[in-house]
Amino acid sequence: MASLEQADQKVVFGLDIGTRSVVGTVGYMNDGQFNVIAQCVEKHETRAMLDGQIHDIGKVGSTIKVVKEKLEQQTDIHLTDVCIAAAGRVLKTVRTTYDYEYVDAHDITEEDIYNLDSAAVEQAYSEFIKNNTSDLKFYLVGYSVMHYYLDGYQIANLEGHNAGKVSVELIATFLPDDCVDGLYKACERADLKVANLTLEPIAAMMVAIPDRFRMLNLALVDVGAGTSDICVTDDGSITAYGMLPIAGDDITEIIAQHCLVDFNQADEIKIAASHNDKVDYVDIMGLNKTISSKDIAKIVKPKVDEMAKKAVDEIKRLNGDKPVSAVFVVGGGGCVPGYVKAIAREMDIPEERVALRGEEVMKNITFLNNDGIERDSLLVTPLGICISYYEEANNFIFVSFNGVQTKIYDNGKLQVVDAAMQAQFPNEDLFPKRGQELKFTVNGKERSSRGEPGEAAIIQLNGKPADIHTKIRANDIIEVTPSTAGAPGKAVIESIPEFKTKFNVNVNGKNIEASRFATVNGQPSTPLYSIQAGDEVKILDYNTAEQIAALMDIDINEDTVIFVNNERGNKDTPVYENFKIEFKAQEEVIMDYYKDFPSADEVAISQENEESYESTEDGRLVEDADGQLSFDDLPDDDYKKEDHEVVRNILAHDLHVTVNNDPITLHGKADYVFVDIFDAIDFDLSKPNGRAIVTSLNGATPEYLQPIKEGDRIEVYWK
Repeated sequence: MASLEQADQKVVFGLDIGTRSVVGTVGYMNDGQFNVIAQCVEKHETRAMLDGQIHDIGKVGSTIKVVKEKLEQQTDIHLTDVCIAAAGRVLKTVRTTYDYEYVDAHDITEEDIYNLDSAAVEQAYSEFIKNNTSDLKFYLVGYSVMHYYLDGYQIANLEGHNAGKVSVELIATFLPDDCVDGLYKACERADLKVANLTLEPIAAMMVAIPDRFRMLNLALVDVGAGTSDICVTDDGSITAYGMLPIAGDDITEIIAQHCLVDFNQADEIKIAASHNDKVDYVDIMGLNKTISSKDIAKIVKPKVDEMAKKAVDEIKRLNGDKPVSAVFVVGGGGCVPGYVKAIAREMDIPEERVALRGEEVMKNITFLNNDGIERDSLLVTPLGICISYYEEANNFIFVSFNGVQTKIYDNGKLQVVDAAMQAQFPNEDLFPKRGQELKFTVNGKERSSRGEPGEAAIIQLNGKPADIHTKIRANDIIEVTPSTAGAPGKAVIESIPEFKTKFNVNVNGKNIEASRFATVNGQPSTPLYSIQAGDEVKILDYNTAEQIAALMDIDINEDTVIFVNNERGNKDTPVYENFKIEFKAQEEVIMDYYKDFPSADEVAISQENEESYESTEDGRLVEDADGQLSFDDLPDDDYKKEDHEVVRNILAHDLHVTVNNDPITLHGKADYVFVDIFDAIDFDLSKPNGRAIVTSLNGATPEYLQPIKEGDRIEVYWK
């Protein structure tokens, strides 16, 4: 009778390829109940595997083939596809947090969440590659989201919320190529095709920790022969994975040394001691020996305590340096007497919170053939491998990415972006790139202008247009043209907010609004100047008098006099907010100045109205009819300084005259009168050298405040 085909019978074939043995299981799922048709356990003839790693592919493949053939005989089904699990020993994880801030508040969509997750996974992958010191190639085999954050606050679901900033915290898992390759090749030696690949900790959790318990902070320890695989759950997901290269084989080696037997016999003694009070054996000398299970427990206790301590230390490390609420133990190594209690003691939790999981977690599993099958912790992982096929359906597939054959871990949700990541195609080349950011300073503070977005990557899947979210399958051909960068950031002076503000100034008695001016790198700039990278822009808080004049269409020439807050200024004088500025002609200024000065007639009337100068008792002069001056009637220095200081500061210019046939230059005044010549000539009025002073201006007798002009001829002498 010909064997039935596996595909026709819709059964799953699972292999737990362990360090000491290979466990095969054939079954099917029906209404949430997994039915085991047959099971087979076959030990490796030699130590072809160490610490969960295949060392001899041929020998492991031979053991797998034996298991396969025995199960085919039991079920009369031709087995072609197999589900396997990678040991936690080779698992690498990266925990990362990724933040994204929107320019404006944004309603979060499902695509936004996917992009956020993808960016976080890309960041985790980059961190992993950066810190990976080995030459091995690793594959991303999955990730678990731990938390989402909305504007800094933890939230269960981002979709639909309006946010300025979103964050995700996740754990990404990676497997090395050599581990995966060894498992696949060993299966190929037995004429089997891998239909699903999972991780041993995940497989064990499928059975040992039901979904409803995963909200709790728990740890699962799968103690095999070569390794102790650990995973931690919290908030409904696996938050961390770990592995220790210490497990059941370490116990076996101690027994082998104590009892003087080979490794395989020592393993049999270890197993027998867990079920019997005494164990009989023959040592390498051919002597019959008997040892009690209590003696074995004493012999291995130090190693058991060491295993428990290391397991607890690793659990705490994975759990943020704090204990978990409870620990579940599975695997043959966990059956060693004292291990569960040692875990509770090291974790400092009650013993009832550490349990060896076995039959009590197999309520949804039916064994159609109970012959010789013990429902203990050794079956947890093999059964989980089969069940994971229905839960995950993961495997490796090959696709062509830009002409390069690329192997990807298929989790049933593969998209173009996953292939790009595995091919190490830069993430930034998938999405539109902004042009280079323009950076400059305004009044000493850093500013920037973002570049324009470019074009997204052009993606072809099997010759048809696609995008990064298009699903892919085995043997797909993917061609990606990198995205482009947009135009660089740009800005002009008039776009700067500070430049747009105005300020009030009073011009010739009228209040106006003045515009701002700017300098770039110390030089005046126009409003339309295109700012360059590194420019130092200063928005001035004043206008110059010249700029105010231009604003008011006032022409500044040599005849223009400028006053700022009633002080004489010039065209470069700064005019700040609420300042007062006046523009006047020189003639107007002179008239304003002299309007309060007494006339010559008024001065004459105020003097003693005598027709001639006569000498007084103290020798001072008086005015005579000839208009000659006495000492008393000359303006004193204080008067000259007081009344002429303003003129000196307003329209100051030099005046050239001739005094007593000598050329004289007068300085520092806007206008000059006759008496000003005494400041420029050597004529000491305090030391009389005659009865009176004779004065002449162009041949005529002047008044002492009579204006003088360029080129005048003057005479002054004692008589």
